Amino acid sequence: MSHKSYKSSRANPWVVAGLALLLVAAMGASCLFGAVDFAWDEILHSPIFWRLRLPRVLMSVLVGAVLSVCGAAYQSVFRNPLTDPYVLGVSSGASLGAAVAILLGLEAWLWGVGGMALAAALLTVLFIYRIASIGNRMHTTTLLLTGVCLTLLISALISFLMVLNQEKMDSIIFWTMGSFGSASWTDVAVLAPVALVGIGVVLWHARDLNLLLAGSEAAQSMGVEVERVKRVLLLFTTLMVAFAVSSCGVIGFVGLIVPHAVRLVAGPDNRRVVPYSMLCGALFVLVCDTLARTVLRPSELPVGSLTSIVGAPLFIYLLYKNKKSY
Repeated sequence: MSHKSYKSSRANPWVVAGLALLLVAAMGASCLFGAVDFAWDEILHSPIFWRLRLPRVLMSVLVGAVLSVCGAAYQSVFRNPLTDPYVLGVSSGASLGAAVAILLGLEAWLWGVGGMALAAALLTVLFIYRIASIGNRMHTTTLLLTGVCLTLLISALISFLMVLNQEKMDSIIFWTMGSFGSASWTDVAVLAPVALVGIGVVLWHARDLNLLLAGSEAAQSMGVEVERVKRVLLLFTTLMVAFAVSSCGVIGFVGLIVPHAVRLVAGPDNRRVVPYSMLCGALFVLVCDTLARTVLRPSELPVGSLTSIVGAPLFIYLLYKNKKSY
């Protein structure tokens, strides 16, 4: 690749700046809407804004950025555009942990449900890694297959628990559909450093992700330490997804649609895909969460259902518009 093409394939700073400004404007507008509306001149004096609305907006931005960046990384590591951040069983493990916590009545405990969800998610992925690793090599096909099988098994266990405890079924289902309704400054403080470090690691390895798309042997021949890069990326992306899911539940479709849509528009180079996905994912989840708490107010919709309802038609439109490239 020539020096000129190498530079031109990087993220356009004007596009990044434009998306960042749009995100900040959307965050400001989102803070105005909810069960209680505010005027611009009174919002900074409201306890509702500081205690509820602002941490919720920040959490939706962080989770959207995390899921989108992890989706972009997974799709390159596994060389499969249909891979999403939950393919390794993080969401199913977290859901099982949350279901057990809800059944034990730990909702009132500080990070009771979230802590159980995080621990179960990490244990699930650790178990999958152990099965898929042989010696110093990590077999991605085995990793994917194990993740899918374990996800199905855990889903069956959750269904079994809900049948035995039908009085708690609604709480479990609502958690698995995702919501930022209980977002707090503690959640922001826990997720923010994990997200910043993890996204930084993925951005640093964006060129390696491009080479991994050509295959492990080709990437190795071009100087990539394939096994080390895979382990580092899977470690940090898994941690990001686990912390995100444990704080807000399962928000589906984001990690699949956003990076794939960005590739359809901006091309396959991860030096563009990763930063664009980060900003677009944050904006997408923020908009969906704003709709979730305003469409039927004072009632609230699960944001995970809205991400699918809003995202699926857009994704189909992009696929149809770009079908000649397949």
